[in-house]
Amino acid sequence: MMPWILSGLGLVILLLAGDALVKGAVNLSLRVGIPALIVSLTIVAFGTSAPELLISVNAVLSGKPGLALGNVVGSNTANVLLVLGIPAMMSVLHTSSCRCSKSYLQMLFATALFIALAFRGEYDALSGMVLLGALFLMLGDAFRDARNHRRDAAIKALADADENADVEGADPDMPWWQIITFLLLGLIGLPLGADILVDNASIIAERYGVSDSVIGLTLVAVGTSLPELATTVMAALRKQADVALGNVIGSNMFNLLAIIGVTPLVGSVPVDPEFLKFDLWVMLGASLALIPFVFFRLDIGRFWGIALTSTYVGYVTIVLI
Repeated sequence: MMPWILSGLGLVILLLAGDALVKGAVNLSLRVGIPALIVSLTIVAFGTSAPELLISVNAVLSGKPGLALGNVVGSNTANVLLVLGIPAMMSVLHTSSCRCSKSYLQMLFATALFIALAFRGEYDALSGMVLLGALFLMLGDAFRDARNHRRDAAIKALADADENADVEGADPDMPWWQIITFLLLGLIGLPLGADILVDNASIIAERYGVSDSVIGLTLVAVGTSLPELATTVMAALRKQADVALGNVIGSNMFNLLAIIGVTPLVGSVPVDPEFLKFDLWVMLGASLALIPFVFFRLDIGRFWGIALTSTYVGYVTIVLI
C-alpha cells in the first residue's frame, strides 16, 4: 500500500510544484519586461509540461527509460480520449469555435516524425536534436503569427491588456518575495516529486509483474494529465470550454517534441517493440480522431464524450491484460 501512497504524494508534489513554477516564472518575466506573448509560448508551456519532463529525465537517469517513453505516449493518448471525453459527458464542449487547423496539422506532423524516429530502435541524441529542431520551427511560426495578429490590432493598448489577461498565473500586483517563493517551490518540488513518483511507480510495476512501460502508459500518464483534465472539466461545467481542443493540441505537440527532445540528451531511450506494434498507433489514432472537430467544426457532445472515454478504457484494459 505504501508505494501507492508515495506515488500519489509524488504526483501531488509534482502538480503543485509545476503550478508554482508557472506562476513564479510568468510574473518574474512580466516584471522584468519580457512580453506576455513570449511568456505564454515558452515559460508557461514549459512549466505546465515540467512534471512530464522531470519524470522522463529522472526515469532515464534511474535506468528506467521505458517509463519515460510510456509517460509521453500515454499522456498524449489520455489528453485526447480522457481530457476531452470526460468533460464532454458532463457538458458539450463547444470546440466548433476553435480555429486551430494549422496547429493541428503541426501536431500530426510532430506525431508522424515521432513515430518515424521510433523505428530507429531508440531515441538518441540525434533524435532529440531533430525533435527539438522541429519544436523551434513551430515556435518560430507561432511567434510570427502572434506578432502579425498584434500588429493588426486596432487598439494596441487593448490588445496588450487582453494578452496579459490570457497568461496563466499573471498578477501585476504580486510582490517580489512571493515571486521568488513560487520559483523556489517549483525548482525544489519538481525534482523531488519526480524522484518519489518514479521510484514508487517502479516498485508497483515489479510487485504486479508489469513493465515500467505499462506503468508509464497508465498510472503515470493519467496522473500527469490530471491538471489538463481538471481544468477542462471546470471549463465545461462553466460553459467555457471553447479552447479545450486547442489546449490539447498544444500540450500534445510540446510533449512529443520537447520532452523526448530533451530526454535523449541525458541518456538514450530504447523503444520497446510493443510500442511499434500497438501503443504508437493508438496514439496516432487518437490524434486522427480529432479531424471532425478541427476541420468540420463539430462540437464534442455527450455521444462523442462517451465514445472517447470508452475507447480509452478499452485501450488501458488491453495494455494491462
